[in-house]
Amino acid sequence: MLYYLFRFLEQYDIPGAHVWSYISFRAILTLICSLLISAWFGEHFIKYMKRRKIAETARDASIDPFGTQKKGVPTMGGIIIIVSILVPVLLLGRMRNIYLILMIITTIWLGFLGFMDDYIKIFRHDKEGLKGKYKIVGQVSIGFIVGIVLYLSPDAVVRENVSVPKTTQEVVVKHEQQAVKSLKTTVPFFKNHNLDYSQVMSFFGKHRSGAGWVLFVLMTILVVTAVSNGANLNDGMDGMCAGNAAIVGVALGILAYVSAHVGFASYFDIMYIPGSQELVIFMCAFVGAMIGFLWYNAFPAQVFMGDTGSLTIGGIIGVCAVIIHKELLLPILCGIFFVESLSVIIQTQMFKYYKRKGQRVRVFRATPIHDNFRKLDSQLDETSRYIFKNWPERQFHESKITFRFWIVTIILAALTIITLKMR
Repeated sequence: MLYYLFRFLEQYDIPGAHVWSYISFRAILTLICSLLISAWFGEHFIKYMKRRKIAETARDASIDPFGTQKKGVPTMGGIIIIVSILVPVLLLGRMRNIYLILMIITTIWLGFLGFMDDYIKIFRHDKEGLKGKYKIVGQVSIGFIVGIVLYLSPDAVVRENVSVPKTTQEVVVKHEQQAVKSLKTTVPFFKNHNLDYSQVMSFFGKHRSGAGWVLFVLMTILVVTAVSNGANLNDGMDGMCAGNAAIVGVALGILAYVSAHVGFASYFDIMYIPGSQELVIFMCAFVGAMIGFLWYNAFPAQVFMGDTGSLTIGGIIGVCAVIIHKELLLPILCGIFFVESLSVIIQTQMFKYYKRKGQRVRVFRATPIHDNFRKLDSQLDETSRYIFKNWPERQFHESKITFRFWIVTIILAALTIITLKMR
């Protein structure tokens, strides 16, 4: 809204109105606004939730040794995150941008899905929350919508990168003059690091382009669902998910910026995506909301984000990566989310496998993997055999676990960015 107002005033030579055309100015202003909103709104939200006694019940001590300290802490803090993202974006973003519209729809869609889950847990006293099949349907639906819109929208185009030999020893990267629909995505570590989905489906012959778009939509669904669930699993300690998401958000903001700048896109030999600069605005709001939320969510937490926040966070990360054609970098960038999900899958499948043989075998002390580091020997199931029973050798406080996970995510974020030059 403010963007269009000041661009209108620029026609009348109003001093300072021209700065609104600079993405750097709007991005920094968005970050500041998001931080201020989350800090101000967060305080009032927490007080309101406490007055209404909408709070976390005592946690299972076998999972969370510090759970007794968290009784009475308000939940549904994801509402703080969503408000802190949407308000600055609506004020400072270019609302005609298809990518920004998709990010807003994703935020609202998954925020509502997570809210319904939290609502059932709190007001209907059902700890299982929304049934898993409904969550999956909601995640698959938004992934499908995003994939189809990117396929149909005439604004969702790219200028593909082409390596042109300048001399016998020097190659210059240029971009096609014509913006086109593209099924290519960035692959790390490879010299010619664009993977074309239509080439993957080349066995369909003349229909490979259509089959490639089907594969792209399916990949979008997979990415959104997987990252959303990974973020949900990572939300188990004070500040854990918010801190990791903020770091990932910074990396995605950088990738969106270089993808929207033809000079940087040439330097990194990646596709130039016109219009993706508005994702920088959104990701600045996202990072600001995460940092502001940490003001209240860092140990000891004054509020929990709940599924309202965690499902939304994962969806935002997944959709942003798909839009800038960097979804195949997510296993590196979101390595923590990936490992959290993988640990749960391994634990569940191994337990079921040995149970059919009449044995009770667990791989880890507890999953998701962050719980493995805080579970005491005295809390282990004596009827089960643990493959990694002595790892780790001692229990860690959750604040130490959280900080170490943040450090790992920082390393992974840096690695993700430098993979663009490691070929």
